[in-house]
Amino acid sequence: MSRPFPLGGLLRVRERAEERAAAELAAARREAEAVRLRQQSAREALADSVLPEGADRLAWIAAVASRSSLALLLQEAEHDVHVAEQYVSEQAQHWSSARRDVRAIDRLAQRHDEAERALEAHTEQVVLDEVASRRAAAETVRTPGGGA
Repeated sequence: MSRPFPLGGLLRVRERAEERAAAELAAARREAEAVRLRQQSAREALADSVLPEGADRLAWIAAVASRSSLALLLQEAEHDVHVAEQYVSEQAQHWSSARRDVRAIDRLAQRHDEAERALEAHTEQVVLDEVASRRAAAETVRTPGGGA
């Protein structure tokens, strides 16, 4: 009967932390993609806006104000993209660290399993050797003189 891995509880805790970090990274990537889409939308809206030709002064002022507002929206979106990309990078590092922690304990668990299998194989071999030696001793006792 093999012993359980002594750090099994810690391994499970680390696996949960790694899963949580992976989920947070996925959420950060989704949010970054949404921010990039908003940036692209603002960029396209600014590119599509035109100043009216030959229109009255009020229409021209309104168009300039609209373009100015779109430019500010684009600037904010670019800042948001930068912040989102930084957050994705931080979450990727966090996940990588959590994954490294899991792998370290997982390697210890594998070594533990290998040692347990080796111990079980050795124990089984000792039992088989004992059975074989008893059988040989019993045959020697049955045949006086040790042979034919």
